[in-house]
Amino acid sequence: MRALVCKELGLPDKLSLEQDWPLPELGEHDVQIGVKAAGLNFPDVLIIQGKYQIQPELPFIPGGEAAGVVTAIGSAVTRFAVGDEVLSMGAAGGFCESMVTSEFAVFKKPKSLSFEQAAGISITYFTSYYALKQRANLQAGETLLVLGAAGGVGTTAVEIGKLMGARVIAAASSDEKLELCRQLGADEVINYSTESLKDRVKELTGGKGADVVYDPVGGDFSEPALRAIAWNGRFLVIGFAAGPIPQIPLNLALLKGCSIVGVFWGRFSGEEPECNASNIAELWELFEAGKLAPVVTETYPIERFEEAFNCMLERRARGKVIMTF
Repeated sequence: MRALVCKELGLPDKLSLEQDWPLPELGEHDVQIGVKAAGLNFPDVLIIQGKYQIQPELPFIPGGEAAGVVTAIGSAVTRFAVGDEVLSMGAAGGFCESMVTSEFAVFKKPKSLSFEQAAGISITYFTSYYALKQRANLQAGETLLVLGAAGGVGTTAVEIGKLMGARVIAAASSDEKLELCRQLGADEVINYSTESLKDRVKELTGGKGADVVYDPVGGDFSEPALRAIAWNGRFLVIGFAAGPIPQIPLNLALLKGCSIVGVFWGRFSGEEPECNASNIAELWELFEAGKLAPVVTETYPIERFEEAFNCMLERRARGKVIMTF
């Protein structure tokens, strides 16, 4: 089968598209999926460089998200049948024509979504829903500031925040990205390449600040956002797409009376599986009702994998970056 393989750690130019990579054996609780599309996320960029918290042994196939059709099932599998349209998520293994994964990492595809849309929903929507519902306890009428609002997780935070009744301020690095945020329902936008993030948030909130800050960016933007948080605010630490992990002065948490809250969906799903399952069921209902519509603006055939990765590395992505087979 064709597979995108990481044989040595480094940037995307170190990856190789193999034409005859062997298919893993099918275990009793495994599902084999003919992959139609696969989602590219920031952890995929980190994992091929050896910078992610979970690191497979070399060589490995990267790719945390994929969608396709079940082509075979293990002897103990009862939840799926050959022909089912599904999506899967994990640390790696999705950037190939035919993947084998545990049935417990596989979900029925929402019927309302295309394979390209479904390939990009698990990591992003699962993270944002958990972040805003359980970690932030976001309430209707509160103000939500989303950094990196045009990216994969950012767009989902804007969508979900609006559904939960929040006033959403979307912050991104270009007017083009902010236009997408407006289309998703953002009430206000901030171009933090040309405007002071802290000053604009204060201005837009009448000096109060944002009740919840959703930060998947890190770097130079975290501290100004925290300085613009409201009393009793919740600052959600999602990730560090900008690269550097910010060194936050802890006296800000004291002065603001705010909470700095970590969001690690992967561990949550293992520690609180029933709550996670409930979240997923609620998300599926929202997809099927048409209340959530995944944004896919960048689609590349697998042969153009370097372009796809570079789109992510150079922070040009709007919505999800998807690779297709």
